[in-house]
Amino acid sequence: MHPILILIHLAAAVMLLLWAVRMVRTGVERGWGSALRGAMRRAGGGTGGMALAGIVLAVVLQSATAVGMLATGFAASGLIAVGPGIAALLGADLGSALVVKLLSLDLSELIPVLILLGATMFLKFEHRQVRQVGRVVLGIAFILLSLRMVGEATEPLRHSAVLPQVVRWLAGDPLTAFAVATVLAWGLHSSVATLLIFASFSAGGLLPVEAAAPMVLGANLGGGLVAVWLTRGAGWPARRIPLANLIFRGLGAVIVLALLPFLPLDRLGSGAGVQLVNFHVLFNLALLVVSLPLTGAMDRLTARLWPVPEAPADAPGAWRSALDRASLARPGLALASAQRELLRMGETVEAMLRPAMDVLETGDTRQIARLRAMDDEVNRRHTDIKLFIAEVNRGELNGDEARRGLELAGLAIDFEAIGDMIAKNLLAQADDKARLRLRFSDEGWTELNSLHARVMANMQIAMNVLVSGDLESARELVAEKAAMRRLERECHDRHLARLRGGNPQSIDTSDIHMEVVRALKEINSLLVKVAYPILTERGHLLESRLAEPRIPSTELMI
Repeated sequence: MHPILILIHLAAAVMLLLWAVRMVRTGVERGWGSALRGAMRRAGGGTGGMALAGIVLAVVLQSATAVGMLATGFAASGLIAVGPGIAALLGADLGSALVVKLLSLDLSELIPVLILLGATMFLKFEHRQVRQVGRVVLGIAFILLSLRMVGEATEPLRHSAVLPQVVRWLAGDPLTAFAVATVLAWGLHSSVATLLIFASFSAGGLLPVEAAAPMVLGANLGGGLVAVWLTRGAGWPARRIPLANLIFRGLGAVIVLALLPFLPLDRLGSGAGVQLVNFHVLFNLALLVVSLPLTGAMDRLTARLWPVPEAPADAPGAWRSALDRASLARPGLALASAQRELLRMGETVEAMLRPAMDVLETGDTRQIARLRAMDDEVNRRHTDIKLFIAEVNRGELNGDEARRGLELAGLAIDFEAIGDMIAKNLLAQADDKARLRLRFSDEGWTELNSLHARVMANMQIAMNVLVSGDLESARELVAEKAAMRRLERECHDRHLARLRGGNPQSIDTSDIHMEVVRALKEINSLLVKVAYPILTERGHLLESRLAEPRIPSTELMI
């Protein structure tokens, strides 16, 4: 086979592997995201519990990076401290190593069964949870398929005259092998995928353990860099969690790299691929055992290295606006800057909505005050956008520019209304629940978390639609309005059934429960309006939902 064809086949297999790993994680997050976040939050009291929670979450999500993002978000919201967050990420490293161990087994005979089962569940069932299980099963099948493709793509390389020279070079220069693997893991943004590729190469006889062991250590360091890179926009002290994990992993990798000549790697299994995976698992297990007692000291060290900056509220740069008044004479550019500001406004609203369920459960007064302060920022951006667009409208605009200005102003009003709904409704319900010391029933709390997770997913779609203007995503977003209406009705019916059954917790929290459901439905309806201009412009949305009697209802569009 021509070398270019080999590279194309190998690149395709790697991309399928990356996509499949993400597919599994997406299915788990959409199906059980709120339950997983709740599990981490409930384990937030001690390092041991957080490490165990990190292991479980990494196995389920197939990603230590995802757990790191979750822990960083909780730390930013004040729900967990930095020390327990570091413990969770150390546990997640071991969890992702266990995932590599599981997926490296020869399960290729299951691929047809998993594809048939997953595709059937995803395509033939309407229930959301069943569809997400199907997505996860399909993702696992595609992971196994991609690994088989890697083996097939690299088969011709076993007869290459150049490969033995490259392997000898890597085996004789562990620092280069370490650096190459670090860059590769960071570039792929997945240590799981990187290590599965190494394991596949070793199992196929392309990469001996002597060359692959330093690459395993480099992939571990690269995985730590990914979490640091993805959380670079988070605030302090939350960013100290991935940074502390990177220090632990970096020091551990360097120490073990120096000790490699003295380690009996040949005793870790019967083949090179097995030895490599077992080495990866043992490294992360040892790192967890050694580092877990040191999380408190690492918390203090990172606090010294990266202290929380203290800037007064009126300091230069404390308020950043994307509105460019120098572009007022050029309406196209001015409206683009207004859209950028609207995106920042939407991100602030999203940051308010994301911890709403956590606050509703804990009643944390500091967190409630922080979220209400964020509503002030939303209100200010709303006012700035309206006034800015009013100034733009004083110039000479064509029809499309005038219409776009009205659309952006309308969306700013909608985002401001969502912020008010969170601050004046959801947070008020959290205050009342904490003051009265009430507790939702388990069934009711599960329903509320499910609705909240659905609205958060739709928030992501809405923000993407606002940026991309994608027609299919806009149609998907509008379809969610009817889905949310159905879910609200089902939630209402189940709540009434619990009231008829005399559930005391449901009786005590009935008003709060229904207010939260209603608020989430209204927030979702406002998010859906992001898609209306796109659908209207392309003729996919009627101006009125009322049809003439002679027109069959089936002819009406969305």
